Amino acid sequence: MPRLRGLSPTWRHEAVLVFITVLWGSTFLILHTALRWSGPLTLVSARFASAAVLLALLMGPKRLGALTRHELRAGVLTGLVIAAVYGLQTMGLTQISSSKSAFLTALYVPAVPLLLALFWRQPPRPLAWWGIAAAFGGMVLLAQPAGADWALGEGDALTLAAALMAALEIVLLGQWSPGCDPRRLAWVQTMVVALVGAPLALWHGEGLPQLDAGWVLCVGALALMTAFIQFAMSWAQQTVSATHATLIYALEPVWAGLIGVWAGDRFGGLAWTGAGLILLGLVLSSVAKGSETSEVSPTRVGHVDHT
Repeated sequence: MPRLRGLSPTWRHEAVLVFITVLWGSTFLILHTALRWSGPLTLVSARFASAAVLLALLMGPKRLGALTRHELRAGVLTGLVIAAVYGLQTMGLTQISSSKSAFLTALYVPAVPLLLALFWRQPPRPLAWWGIAAAFGGMVLLAQPAGADWALGEGDALTLAAALMAALEIVLLGQWSPGCDPRRLAWVQTMVVALVGAPLALWHGEGLPQLDAGWVLCVGALALMTAFIQFAMSWAQQTVSATHATLIYALEPVWAGLIGVWAGDRFGGLAWTGAGLILLGLVLSSVAKGSETSEVSPTRVGHVDHT
């Protein structure tokens, strides 16, 4: 069947990444409910441990036993980075407002191409930089930080570190996921986050969760989402560049806002403008990626595109 004109050869992977952002946006309501019965880090540990069990059951002992040294190393290192994102952001949220946290976390968008340019010598194309700027501006508008206290303190530093770790996770997946079985890589990542999250929860002073039926259902739903998300990110970022993936991930607050509207929240004019800027950033990145792909010989189609 001939490829549809105008579609990127990685469109399936990009569509999966978009679906991931829908899942991320929908988790806010589930997380808000689950936090009635446990602390945030306890919930993270339970969520990732359950996801690791699900992934192991889906793979079976034969596929799991074929784990390679590269997959183990990539999974452990990216898993530690993921655990750092959750831990740092959670500790930062205890000291700053949620709107300020959302704004500072949005800095992962420009951080991804900067990391690629500084440490991997893979700068994005000029049009992609405009897309990054538009998406970052959109995320700032969605965060609506106008009334926040902008004195920098410990909470700000922790949240900035979380944003940097989030950017590093995206970059490392783009560098290391090629050559890995995405299911095994996702399993190692979820195991690492679960093992790191439990002692972090204790250190943070969180007790055991209340084993309410509602909490169990929430953890089960989050585990299913997490197992799929970690697998899908490891699979899709084998072909989607880290910069383009970042702009797709920036859709998360758009979906969260739309789901919030459905739940009764208000989505103001600035928020709609922010959502439009994020979409504009994604379009600009797609145009930049398409122009680069058209200059690449057919033998390279399917390799990692560092737009």
